[in-house]
Amino acid sequence: MTLAPEIPIGPTRPAPGDIVAVARGGARVRLTEGADQALRTGRERVLELAAGELPAYGVSTGFGALATRHIAPGLRARLQRSLIRSHAAGTGPEVEREVVRALMLLRLGTLASGGTGVEPATAHALAGLLNAGITPVVHEYGSLGCSGDLAPLSHVALALTGEGDVRDADGARTGAADALAAAGLHPVELAAKEGLALINGTDGMLGMLVLACNDLNTLLRVADITAAMSVEALLGTDRVFAADLQALRPHPGQAAAAANMRALLAGSAIVASHRGPGCTRVQDAYSLRCAPQVAGAARDTLAHAETVAARELAAVIDNPVVLPDGRVESNGNFHGAPVGYVLDFLAIAVADVASIAERRTDRMLDVSRSHGLPAFLADDPGVDSGQMIAHYTQAAIVSDLKRLAVPASVDSIPSSAMQEDHVAMGWSAARKLRRAVDGLTRVLAVELLTAARALDLRAPLTPAPATAAVRDALRTRVAGPGPDRHLAPEIAEAAGLIADGTVLAAAESVTPLG
Repeated sequence: MTLAPEIPIGPTRPAPGDIVAVARGGARVRLTEGADQALRTGRERVLELAAGELPAYGVSTGFGALATRHIAPGLRARLQRSLIRSHAAGTGPEVEREVVRALMLLRLGTLASGGTGVEPATAHALAGLLNAGITPVVHEYGSLGCSGDLAPLSHVALALTGEGDVRDADGARTGAADALAAAGLHPVELAAKEGLALINGTDGMLGMLVLACNDLNTLLRVADITAAMSVEALLGTDRVFAADLQALRPHPGQAAAAANMRALLAGSAIVASHRGPGCTRVQDAYSLRCAPQVAGAARDTLAHAETVAARELAAVIDNPVVLPDGRVESNGNFHGAPVGYVLDFLAIAVADVASIAERRTDRMLDVSRSHGLPAFLADDPGVDSGQMIAHYTQAAIVSDLKRLAVPASVDSIPSSAMQEDHVAMGWSAARKLRRAVDGLTRVLAVELLTAARALDLRAPLTPAPATAAVRDALRTRVAGPGPDRHLAPEIAEAAGLIADGTVLAAAESVTPLG
């Protein structure tokens, strides 16, 4: 049996690849000696503060609008328990396991910095939960994205104390106390400030941002692939993707997308067949000609989002926070605006990439615009409907993606008796981006199915080696042109080949893509 890789967690924060490995790959984590030292130092400062006479938020006071009440030493353990129980107030469907594991890892990374002041044993308990494959049940609704993702993180903290529900390593739902016992773990008894430290972070929205960026790095290259296949299928030209033309507008994402299009179309007999003086078409429709401009803008948006994610990954977010010089200070770094904005930016880009793909698909199905392809790519138009309703499905998803592109981060609902009077809604932005990424995968799947069929129908002309390799990979799971078949499984197969990296790998078996 091969053990999952182990990710060291120390004062240096986890990298995006670490988050994907833990969230999706089941990688284990290990707190380093440096983390233990930082944890001990931070805890000593909190204990000094707790013993002093000056009020300290969350240590010797209540929370939020109740922060004016001084809490006697004998009630402070109860204060932390009450915080977690009351804040574990999520509702709605369960959040995906990978999202919960990502937010657990990110919170662990912050604890390991020593800046939160928790006991080393508490950080080790959270690492133990991850390594045992125990996933607390976190719900869809509950976070306003300010003071961090309080409710989602509270459900995790609740599980650490042996309360609430979890999923065990096999996915069975059970009580936290039973799951901890079965894994040989012990419930945590929270002491001064620890409850607050476990929940005051943007870890949920950041985890979903990192996972979405990972997915979009693949999907935007797949969008170049399906666009190139559509250009071939529609007898479009590759001249507009020339490097000197693209350099006139020096956006890096556009240059990368156009370079991919050139590489994917290199050696295409279909493109070569209409390159001569006999071709009377002056220029292609925007959905073909402007593919690099749209995909490139999405790439640049993604690059910005990755920059923000990198900054957040380097951050220590808690309130109050233990500073390197020993001070413990209140702050507003838990506000989710930086993350919420880029989550919304990405949803806009996703909707537009999907929208231009839908326009190309529609074009391949229309006899008045497809330059010789049969209506709806049907085997016997009229008897067969071909790809007609696959396009309906694609259009329905694109319409939904436009609604998901409406930003969440411009909204704010004041709470906590107006103490928290401007909130970020970053969790909501992240949740809708996850739906959008899934929708883009399915939209590209329909374009892939349609373009592959159209390329087959251009025979005896042959596609470029790279696009042919993609078409051939699809054909291992989905048959070529013929009478109407049950289409839903074919869309699912194509989406699966995109999601698991098969489509990208097929193209890159011929030419590397940037």
